[in-house]
Amino acid sequence: MNIDEQVALLMQGTEYGDPDIKQSMAQELKDRLIQAEKEKRPLRIYCGYDPTKADLHLGHTVTMRKLRQFQDLGHQVIFLIGDFTALIGDPSDKDVTRPILTKEQVEENGRTYAEQAFRILDREKTEIRHNSEWLSKLSFADLIRIASNFTVQQFLSREKFKLRWEKGDPIYVHETFYAFMQGYDAYALDTDVQVGGTDQFFNIMMAGRKVMTALGKQPNIAITLEILPGTDGEIKMSKSLGNHIPITTTAEDMYGKLMSIPDKAMPHYFRLVTRWNPQQVEVLENDMKTGKIHPRDAKMKLAHEVTETFYGKEAADAAEQDFILKFQKKEIPDDIPTFAIKSDQSLLEIIIQVNFAPSKSQARRLFEQGGVSLNGETISDWAAVATPGVLQVGKRKFLDLVGQD
Repeated sequence: MNIDEQVALLMQGTEYGDPDIKQSMAQELKDRLIQAEKEKRPLRIYCGYDPTKADLHLGHTVTMRKLRQFQDLGHQVIFLIGDFTALIGDPSDKDVTRPILTKEQVEENGRTYAEQAFRILDREKTEIRHNSEWLSKLSFADLIRIASNFTVQQFLSREKFKLRWEKGDPIYVHETFYAFMQGYDAYALDTDVQVGGTDQFFNIMMAGRKVMTALGKQPNIAITLEILPGTDGEIKMSKSLGNHIPITTTAEDMYGKLMSIPDKAMPHYFRLVTRWNPQQVEVLENDMKTGKIHPRDAKMKLAHEVTETFYGKEAADAAEQDFILKFQKKEIPDDIPTFAIKSDQSLLEIIIQVNFAPSKSQARRLFEQGGVSLNGETISDWAAVATPGVLQVGKRKFLDLVGQD
């Protein structure tokens, strides 16, 4: 690829909330790539992951996919485990204070992170670091020097902090440390580029670049990526919301869950979790708009691509055939009714609401007897939260569950 093609690929899926900022970051990235080429050195790229939970889902891998693109272009990737920042917890996307984890909890969660990441990243080309290496050695004087670059007003203007302030909820001082601790990570690693989600915009753009500049280094370039919606197509993918696609599942389950996402969410998935370049994405999106390809077929291409990434082509082929046998060749009526799912609505509630069962007790019995399935997967938990897909109750009752627009 030439430099312009590299920039187009690396900026794919980015979002800054301001087109001028996006243009500025693209230009900085181009300039840095040209500079690195002249110096005959790879760029240093990093993304930090706080091991607050032990398992990862597809939403977590968006940044890893971007790291892999940098790797494939020959750059040095650093997978940073935030074992020290995880003790605080990132407040960026939370309107309540995160619980403070113990060192033991963080260590236990961190053990599996890198191994899961290597399902996308090239193990031989990935540098694993922990930010306790430098953050644990900062003195109180160091902390004062770093903090002197920020104002209280800057933190109170952040959306989640502002919301808590207006509600009268507490904002603890230690939560403000997180942003400049992350900024110090970039300084300590001497990086050219930091990758993160749009919820990291303040931490990367405002804190990271400011800390690096204040401490005498060239500020790194912010690659902030769109947030991947969950299988409902609306809300950020989250295990707690039940709209996630785990990466430690089976090929068949991953393929089936990808086939359940709403059509409108597909472009986000094209850009964020595939190996497709901007030209391939553009062609597929145009073919969908013009009717050259049916949305179902485009979704099958997407499901196969993502499943192949994690399980290989043979497993992805088998998962696709399994899906076809279950859904395209099964006697599912073409005109099944559609049902718009409400937030946090359970499958049990839906079954009662549409009169697929006369009572809660009989509905629960259907679950216990294996008479309820979603996208061909038997659901035994009657409290399971509904996600988009084909709900089957018994042999002849079907319902097309969709997310609300």
